[in-house]
Amino acid sequence: MESRTYHLHDGKKGAALAVRVTPRASKDEIVEILSDGTVKVHITAPPVEGKANAALLKFLAGVLGVPQRQLDVVAGVGGRDKLISVIDMDAETVHKKIVEHIG
Repeated sequence: MESRTYHLHDGKKGAALAVRVTPRASKDEIVEILSDGTVKVHITAPPVEGKANAALLKFLAGVLGVPQRQLDVVAGVGGRDKLISVIDMDAETVHKKIVEHIG
């Protein structure tokens, strides 16, 4: 299987953020940025009935300082690896805010 490399990049209306989620963690936090550019995030919510996705979007909205409606899970809804769309924010700004909140 080929190894995929994710890079934060500008889209037509915003940025795309690759995220690896660990549910049922002890606290909501950004743990690290992996070598492929994926942001590793711990979320306290369980992966049941969309609770972890909802908690992830709420947490990221707080980190990025945007309304939750500007975020969307565009790929990976049922898995740990997700692609999050961030509307009206460029990749550089997203990266800066993510780095400020690591661990």
